[in-house]
Amino acid sequence: MAPRVKLEKAAWLWVESVKPEDIKQEHIELAYRINIPACKRGICRRNCKGNPNCLVGIGEQVWLGEIDENTFHNIDDPNSERREKNIFVGLTNLGATCYVNTFLQVWFHNLELRRSLYKCQNSRAQEHNIDSDYEPQSICEHLQYLFALLQNSNRKYIDPSGLVKALGLDTGQQQDAQEFSNLFLSLLEETLSKEKNPNLQNLIQQQFCGQFFYVTICNQCGRSSTLPSRFYELELNIQGHKNLTECITEFLKEEKLDGENRYFCENCQSKQNATRRIRLHSLPPTLNLQLMRFVFDRQTGLKKKLNTFINFPEQLDMEPFLERKLDQKCVYELSAVLIHRGISAYSGHYIAHVKDALTGDWYKFNDEEIEKMEGKKLQLGIEEDIAETGKTQSRKPKCSKGYHCSRNAYMLVYKLQEEESSDSLRTNVEVPSFLQKLVDQDNHKFEEWCMEMANMRKLSVDKGRAKHEEVKELYDLLPAKDGEPYEFIPLDWLKKWLDDSTATKEIDSSIFLCSHGKLHPDKMGEIKRVSLQAAKLLYERYGGGPRLDGSSLCRDCVSERCRVLRLKKQLDEDYKEISNLVKRMPSSEGYWVGKASLRSWRQLALEQLEEDDDESRHSNGQTNGQGPHTNNKFGLDVSGGAEDETETFNEDIICNHGGLSILEAERKLVSTEVWTKLREYFPKAPEFPHIQEPCRQCLTLEQEEKDNEAVSKMMALDQKNQLLNLFHEKNRPTLIKWPQGTDRLYIVPLFFVEEWRKFIRRPTKSSPVSNVGNSLLLCPHGGFMFTYDSLINGEAQHIALLWPNEWEVISRLFIVDKPIVIHCVRQTTPDSSTTLYTTQPDLCWECRESFLFQQQRDLREYTQATVYIRKVIEDKMTAKDGTPELNACSSEAEEEREELPKVDGDKDPDFSQSQDGAKRMKLNDSCEASAATTSGTSMIKSGGIRRSTRHRKLRGEKALIVSANQTLKELKIQIMHAFSVAPFDQNLSIDGKGLTDDSATLGSLGVIPECIICLKADEPVTDYAAMDDAYQVRMPEEGFKGTGLLGH
Repeated sequence: MAPRVKLEKAAWLWVESVKPEDIKQEHIELAYRINIPACKRGICRRNCKGNPNCLVGIGEQVWLGEIDENTFHNIDDPNSERREKNIFVGLTNLGATCYVNTFLQVWFHNLELRRSLYKCQNSRAQEHNIDSDYEPQSICEHLQYLFALLQNSNRKYIDPSGLVKALGLDTGQQQDAQEFSNLFLSLLEETLSKEKNPNLQNLIQQQFCGQFFYVTICNQCGRSSTLPSRFYELELNIQGHKNLTECITEFLKEEKLDGENRYFCENCQSKQNATRRIRLHSLPPTLNLQLMRFVFDRQTGLKKKLNTFINFPEQLDMEPFLERKLDQKCVYELSAVLIHRGISAYSGHYIAHVKDALTGDWYKFNDEEIEKMEGKKLQLGIEEDIAETGKTQSRKPKCSKGYHCSRNAYMLVYKLQEEESSDSLRTNVEVPSFLQKLVDQDNHKFEEWCMEMANMRKLSVDKGRAKHEEVKELYDLLPAKDGEPYEFIPLDWLKKWLDDSTATKEIDSSIFLCSHGKLHPDKMGEIKRVSLQAAKLLYERYGGGPRLDGSSLCRDCVSERCRVLRLKKQLDEDYKEISNLVKRMPSSEGYWVGKASLRSWRQLALEQLEEDDDESRHSNGQTNGQGPHTNNKFGLDVSGGAEDETETFNEDIICNHGGLSILEAERKLVSTEVWTKLREYFPKAPEFPHIQEPCRQCLTLEQEEKDNEAVSKMMALDQKNQLLNLFHEKNRPTLIKWPQGTDRLYIVPLFFVEEWRKFIRRPTKSSPVSNVGNSLLLCPHGGFMFTYDSLINGEAQHIALLWPNEWEVISRLFIVDKPIVIHCVRQTTPDSSTTLYTTQPDLCWECRESFLFQQQRDLREYTQATVYIRKVIEDKMTAKDGTPELNACSSEAEEEREELPKVDGDKDPDFSQSQDGAKRMKLNDSCEASAATTSGTSMIKSGGIRRSTRHRKLRGEKALIVSANQTLKELKIQIMHAFSVAPFDQNLSIDGKGLTDDSATLGSLGVIPECIICLKADEPVTDYAAMDDAYQVRMPEEGFKGTGLLGH
């Protein structure tokens, strides 16, 4: 099918030969494209919007044919959430809580711990009403309920958020798993100690607690000292070791105490060299061996992970490591392996391999996913397949039978080997009835949810099947046959009807009506012609309206469009004729036309015709081009003169007083013949015959403006001659070296001098200065805000100094609100001579102190300020001789040649409006410039060329945006991204003072806006994993601070 634009043009080709009054029914049907052939499926790739008979590609392809019923819904099978037979229940990962889930699964499989926890008193659960949700409070209550759900829940996995919330853990931050284990067991031990049942008070100690002795022997006297200590886990160093035996042996190895680490012997009563070792005394039923994979790196100041392989046995005989041979059994069986996947200590994932104490089967617990290992064997699998940071990858060592090897295992749990017993009380753990009631309540909710999901799936499938039958029935009825009755249905509604994801609403055809209440011909691209039978069925099922049929074709709209199109064709001919007439020799008679109007008259005329057409579409456009420009929908070239087009024809030569503009360059005299043709298109356009005189008011104002410019030039010349040195910046007084021959100098705002110079340079473009405005330099009490010392030390950036004779001229030419004088008084005595400097008005000490306080406060409390980081090498600036960076600022070269800086009281940030409307200076800017010079500012060189005060970046220097409350650690992270220097390689300083406290704020360290921080980088560390950790650690570690594990 032809493109839409071609179909639209073809629908109106007949207007060239048919006048509006001669339109017949066949022309109306052509305009509405009634007889365009319908498209066939398989030939038309997408729906033809220009063809109202094309019903292909509107979404029907989804329904025609056999459909899988699963496409009718997006609801997963609820049984996929159901617990599988002989598989344990998983735990939901709440974000970064995998480390919590692994330990909960390990503790759940400790049968003695689970059995004892079930015995804890829980009156809240026993008295709970099943009509409401159970909310445990204490840690024991949470563990009871969680373990009961893990044991008998019908769900595939349960949500541990109740326990996590009770502990106050941040679900989005991964914590140290070993620290969590220690803190949680300590919290549980403290909680159980308050139980009334004495068998529960020492449960944690009975299960996990062992004892060893620190034995220290003095080398001098041989005295032996023994110190007992309890342990809940043995922390084993793995660095440099290959198997678990080596790690335990090193843990028990003898240690020498010498040098600064000497031992104080009570027998010798002095520090002596000694030896110390650990002697295992007793072992717990559950032996936790912590493999120290996460260690502190002194070089980087961060934790790092040791990805080294460690070999460990399934059976561990601890008897060789006990000094005293006890009657207790010392053979342990491996019951759990906790794995950390990842190369960094600050990221990764935790999983657990746990052995079922009842069946001996091994399971992998990965949050929600539980996997049973085949053959009752531990299979670490892909948990060992991680990328290494080094250039070479170490191969996994071969393991003997009964041994396993891992470089990710960080904790091994061994259970004391027991003789096989048929006592079901020792092997089976029953859920108490009061907890089982809560589990049954949760299971009932789960079954209700499964049933609800299944019903929703069934409803969706039934609805989809009904819709499928409806579409197959109606789609074949949609095409309208030639000569038979038809109606129009909106295309958008048909698409939504065929889109099962959206609810089908009633049919709305009101937006397709013209101003005559019928179908607008311009809407044929948004509507489809269907058979009367199909339309009847659709309206019966979905309702809506108004219904549009063959009688809805609008003759009035077609006639109006015919008239407009014929006029547009005539417009092309008139445009050529007028263009030729205008090019002829100008005549002395005729009419004045604006040049902009003459350039754009064709466009304005076209818009006028289009707006006439838009009136039938409820358009808000105004006539004669006054409203918004409409789109050129007819493909005519109207681009000429668009850049200076006028909104209304010939109004571009009307002045503000309604008369003819005095600007002859903006108008052109055209012949009467041209004007007559233009009036046919713009009958309301303003008319100015050639005898029309320009506006007299405008002529008078023009003459007055010329007179005022002459007066301003004379005034500027007179003021310049009287204050020639002030204008040229010559022979200026200074404060550092007081000039001879005078004991006083006058002070005015630099703003006044700059505004005056601006007027002298361009008197016709700038307003004359009338007021000196010394109140800018005074406080609200009328006192002066500066001291002599502060002025020579940098605060003179807003003042200008005048000679007494210049002040006399200033006082005569301008209005002076308050004179400001600085006096030099020399006092001579026989012994010495002193010089005093005073000001009039006197200094206001109250406001001065307030200003200094605010100034210091602004330096300590700032946000979004700029500081400059300058990288140095071997204590030398990287920028040779301080050469400015070539691309530091594109305007630096121009800035060197600029005159004094523009100080605009309305725009300059150093000035603000006071309540009485007068401009007051903000006294909050510190200045590092040198002493005041000739004009009272420190920015003038001897040659009268300004020295820029803008900071110039040097090579190797970068600007960063910081805040006062930001820590030094955060700044180092920013510097790392800017310079690719890790935080631990950064040595920062300001004016030789080192910045070392990473937790301190920049404000407390004396970092102020616009300051320069020197960066000296140490040699880079080759450990790329440490660099990765630096990216991860952006704030100082707080661990479990603020959580329930530490009692908040």
